[in-house]
Amino acid sequence: MTTIIPQRRPEWLRVRPPSGKNYDELKDLMRGQSLHTVCEEARCPNIGECWGHKTATFMILGRVCTRSCGFCAVETGRPMGMDWEEPKRVAEAAQHMGLRHAVVTSVNRDELKDGGAGVFAATIRWIRRLNPECKVEVLTPDFKGIYDALKVVIDAKPDVFNHNVETIPRLYKRVRPQAVYERSLQVLKWAKEMNPAAPTKSGFMLGLGETTDEILQVMRDMREHDVDILTIGQYLRPSFQHLPIQRYVPLEEFAALKAEGKKMGFRHVESGPFVRSSYHAHEQAEGATKEE
Repeated sequence: MTTIIPQRRPEWLRVRPPSGKNYDELKDLMRGQSLHTVCEEARCPNIGECWGHKTATFMILGRVCTRSCGFCAVETGRPMGMDWEEPKRVAEAAQHMGLRHAVVTSVNRDELKDGGAGVFAATIRWIRRLNPECKVEVLTPDFKGIYDALKVVIDAKPDVFNHNVETIPRLYKRVRPQAVYERSLQVLKWAKEMNPAAPTKSGFMLGLGETTDEILQVMRDMREHDVDILTIGQYLRPSFQHLPIQRYVPLEEFAALKAEGKKMGFRHVESGPFVRSSYHAHEQAEGATKEE
């Protein structure tokens, strides 16, 4: 199916270039600590707003991913080594920023036996050690579906566990060629079983060629696997080397999906064109807790 996309984005998809004192300070802090953020690596449209409020999503395990997802701007290749000092530097940066809710994600490290789970766990513990009042949310890879690797992360007791399904199963070969839809759902269910008290979270993008029926089925699948928090956003093409946008989803569709998600029993639904996994993450977690 060929879809003609307007060359200019709709008004609701335009953002100002990032700038400001807090943005500059945070950028200097990240460079000074040799840290990476998914905000920069994935070219997130919310970077100006989030960094302006001194919130960021730390990306651990380097900046080179072993997978080649068609939507993602993070570099693909062969990662180099491990940096076991990184968890402490992340915690120090979170302390310097005075964070109340830290989000930690990573590239895929499929060449590692545990997929990098040990570094996730160390990062959670370091943040807790230096910032006892700070909540920690993790957005992890699927660890190739290895139960014991996931357990290493959950045993460190993250306050929120997030793993994204990203899109509908029909589009996986094009969008997430090295991933398996059923495996991602299993990881989410395992995480809930390992720590029932912690909210689980997942999300997907719109605008890649999915149908409404397919979207609703994914939402039902998530609920059947005990996902508490749902995020839905618009896919925005990082470059001409990435998958083309099939359509810009109007605001009323995002609103309708949010209402449908609430009917299905999600504790919290964040749905809108600029929504990303960690966008307003603190508010998402609070919303899920209040509605328990």
